[in-house]
Amino acid sequence: MTSEPICVAPTGDVCGEGVVWHAAHSAAYWTDINRFLIHCYTPADRCVRTWFFDEPVTALTLTDRDDTLAAVLGSQIILWEPHSDHRSQPLYRLEQWPRVRFNDARTDKRGSLWIGSMRNNVKHDGSAGTVEGRDGVLYRLDPDNTVTEWCCDLGIANTLAWSPDDRHFYFGDTVENTVWVYDYDPASGAIANRRPFLQGFSKGFPDGSCVDAEGYLWNCRFYGGCIVRVAPDGHIDRIVEMPVQNITTCTFGGPDRKTLYVTTASIEAPPGDRLAGGLFTIQTETEGQPENRFAIFAQRDAAIRSR
Repeated sequence: MTSEPICVAPTGDVCGEGVVWHAAHSAAYWTDINRFLIHCYTPADRCVRTWFFDEPVTALTLTDRDDTLAAVLGSQIILWEPHSDHRSQPLYRLEQWPRVRFNDARTDKRGSLWIGSMRNNVKHDGSAGTVEGRDGVLYRLDPDNTVTEWCCDLGIANTLAWSPDDRHFYFGDTVENTVWVYDYDPASGAIANRRPFLQGFSKGFPDGSCVDAEGYLWNCRFYGGCIVRVAPDGHIDRIVEMPVQNITTCTFGGPDRKTLYVTTASIEAPPGDRLAGGLFTIQTETEGQPENRFAIFAQRDAAIRSR
């Protein structure tokens, strides 16, 4: 069972995205792609803090230092310290920017960051452009800054999630209305044997997802006004209806990881979608998996010791 969704932060994001739970900060961090923002919500005081950037911020991930997150921008990936607002030089730049931008991103248990890209639909002033083309690529950025490509010719790369046993990887293309499942090698981080997992679902299109501790995928549905929970064998377990139309991504947080944090978008929302673009919480009986961490500092420390 799940509780009714509650809007805990009515931030009115044009395209809220990239939500992660930071247990050490007891906070949820997320982005607004079109307004070039990162938000932080602390449930203890119900406050929101916001930082401004110079280009779209599309995703966030924890690193192996609590004071530092990796921020995925439209053109690059940087390390960012919320408390000081220190921003590093780019770890990696996207050569195709501004024609192409980064989109969804998540870290695997090995500590590598997986990032999808798409034809850039955000203009220089943050206004929305058209969604077109198949320029998207799925990349993996390892902690030693090695970059590999795993999939290309994508419309909108979305959903990056792993099963609890680390044997399966879920990845989707919004334009194709498909989430695929791959075999995942936890030793090498390689993916193979792609096949459809959630395809042609009638309520909206697949956006971001997370996988709970029982191995069920929670997929947010843009234009669909819901989150669909899918069993490991691919059958629909439940549909969680949301009070707004455009649902973008989700993650489990809170002290017991049973609070689902959900981002939404006000872009192309219908009249009367008063809470569109807000951050929502849903209480569940299901525990989520801990957030994975980009192991960038462990790699740097090892390199220093080897000198």
